Amino acid sequence: MLNLYINPIFPILFFLNYASPILFFLNYAAALTTDGLSLLSVKSAVDGGDTVFSDWNDSDATPCHWSGVTCANISGDPDARVVGLALAGRSLHGYIPSELGSLVYLRRLNLHDNSFSGSIPDQIFNATSLHSIFLYGNNLSGEIPSSICNPSRLQNVDLSHNSISGPLRKSLGNCRQLQRLILAGNNISGEFPSGIFPELANLVQLDLSSNSFNGSLPYDIGQLKSLSGTLNLSFNHFAGKLPASLGDLPLTVSFDLQHNNFSGEIPQSGSFSNQGPTAFLNNPSLCGFPLQKTCRNNSSAIPPGTQASTPAIADNESKKGLKPGLIILISLADAFGVALIGLVIVYLYWRRKDSNGCSCTCKVKFGGNQKSKFCSFPCVNGFPNTDSEAESEKASGAGDASAVSGAAEGGELVAIDKGFSFELDELLRASAYVLGKSGLGIVYKVVLGNGIPVAVRRLGEGGEQRYKEFVAEVQAIGRVKHPNVVKLRAYYWALDEKLLISDFISNGNLASALRGQTSTILSWSTRLKIAKGTARGLAYLHECSPRKFVHGDIKPSNILLDNEHQPHISDFGLNRLINITGNNPSSSGGFMGGALPYLAQTEKVNNYQAPEARVSSNRPTQKWDVYSFGVVLLELLTGKSPEFSSPTSSTSTEISDLVRWVRKGFEEETPLSDMVDPLLLQEVHAKKEVLSVFHLALACTERDSEIRPRMKTVSESLEKIRT
Repeated sequence: MLNLYINPIFPILFFLNYASPILFFLNYAAALTTDGLSLLSVKSAVDGGDTVFSDWNDSDATPCHWSGVTCANISGDPDARVVGLALAGRSLHGYIPSELGSLVYLRRLNLHDNSFSGSIPDQIFNATSLHSIFLYGNNLSGEIPSSICNPSRLQNVDLSHNSISGPLRKSLGNCRQLQRLILAGNNISGEFPSGIFPELANLVQLDLSSNSFNGSLPYDIGQLKSLSGTLNLSFNHFAGKLPASLGDLPLTVSFDLQHNNFSGEIPQSGSFSNQGPTAFLNNPSLCGFPLQKTCRNNSSAIPPGTQASTPAIADNESKKGLKPGLIILISLADAFGVALIGLVIVYLYWRRKDSNGCSCTCKVKFGGNQKSKFCSFPCVNGFPNTDSEAESEKASGAGDASAVSGAAEGGELVAIDKGFSFELDELLRASAYVLGKSGLGIVYKVVLGNGIPVAVRRLGEGGEQRYKEFVAEVQAIGRVKHPNVVKLRAYYWALDEKLLISDFISNGNLASALRGQTSTILSWSTRLKIAKGTARGLAYLHECSPRKFVHGDIKPSNILLDNEHQPHISDFGLNRLINITGNNPSSSGGFMGGALPYLAQTEKVNNYQAPEARVSSNRPTQKWDVYSFGVVLLELLTGKSPEFSSPTSSTSTEISDLVRWVRKGFEEETPLSDMVDPLLLQEVHAKKEVLSVFHLALACTERDSEIRPRMKTVSESLEKIRT
């Protein structure tokens, strides 16, 4: 019989080795919330990371104080729940655990700029409250999970700069709240499935660049009505003709279709007309404007019915030939008819081209502050009324001869506008005081004998040998007639004195109004009215003025306001005049026609200028003005000047701090209330309108000038915004 001896110490050892860890786990599970347990899977999935997770302790009762974890109180739940996880840029290596899908209240997952590898787990989208996921800048592979649209509130997806492959699934159309889809820099392939775009009615940003997409673009891409900024499809293998429906996208959208295999002629409708050549580069088979490559159309157009009637004609001619004289007569008649039709087409084309929708000739009685009709831009009443310009030419032409003799005899006053007439003696006798002093001359307010105030700018004393050049410039400025542009009424030329006489705008300028130097607080509707009027005036200068002017110095101090807060753009075309007369146009005072106290301007960096405008060798372009107007819009929205510096802003001078601050706010989804001027916060009904103007301002201030919209497009977009 076998005797078994059991050592009494054995049960104790067994308990210590096996039962104790079980009890420890039960105690630990009871201590840490379920959200904390799910988060610990991240710590386990990462190689190293001791520094990052130093305060992630499994003995804690809650993970809400852990680094990178954000919690919030949820109604009906006694414990605070995890709503955000942000571990971006921590050099983490490992994989993304599927347990994150158990965080049912997780709204924002931010793991970008690490070295996570492997595929994106399907289970992660079981977190049904998820609205933003940022995984860009990792080494993730595999396909985009088919469960990506499980969270019904998903708005922002950025999976760019990974190694994600496979096709794009049609089920992506189920993400109906999606606002930003950024998949750039991956290996996604195949055709873009049709039927997705009509479902993404809220999509604001789409970037599919640097992938391996092929095939043609689906025609329904034009249904992305909320899109703004840049539609980036560059560096793919898209082919076929560009769908005309692309032109149905909002006019503020810029295209980037470079480095694809698109072919055929570029459509000229809608948004296509606002694109620069860089949008279509490196598509060898693409032709037409704005590329400098004409399309060759070898197919002859055959009018309907011609083919069917040809046999009958030939049969008839075989029976009865035409006489040679009749053939010559018919040929001459055909040639004459074709030439006549061609001339009519050319005439209509140039007439329409010259009009450019610029039929805006609202007449305002000189010197008056009475109400006047302010036209929108573009006007749609047909071709422009050129009577006033012709009369202005005639009046100024008549004055040229007398002015030449007058210049030799001591000078003479020349009226540009026929409704403006007074004698030089009256001007010299009138009471005057200084409004402003700057590199563009001294500006006086002068009250004439009839009680009408005018603004008189005194230029330099030089330029004796450049009289004709001076007159040509002044006449070009004088022919600009728009309700939102300060009107030049007359000029005076003498060997030792040059004067410009313009309308006096009585309510100061936008800079003073925004910076609290006036008693009026600008409401949202007033700011929008100022933005619209300024855009109309600037679009007119670009599209319809005699020389398609570039203003070159758009800023609030150059936007004058009348008693009804209608804006008037001042100081355009003056730099050239200053060069002729010998002054130094290094800085603009912005006082042409404006009511401001005496102020001497000091030279400083102009943060309203476009980045390329700060390179002295660059020639001014209209896109400079677009950028400056965008900065003015941001100032209207935020109440901050471009010199505003946030604590984290860079000291770089390539782009104004205000632009960078706003862009950063949108990228980080800063609440709108933190960016908008506090004076506007009570006008909550205008939230959508404010957001629309923000997007438009950001489009205007794109770093790449080719991407910026034309002022005509900006004006049209603003006119659609109602208060």
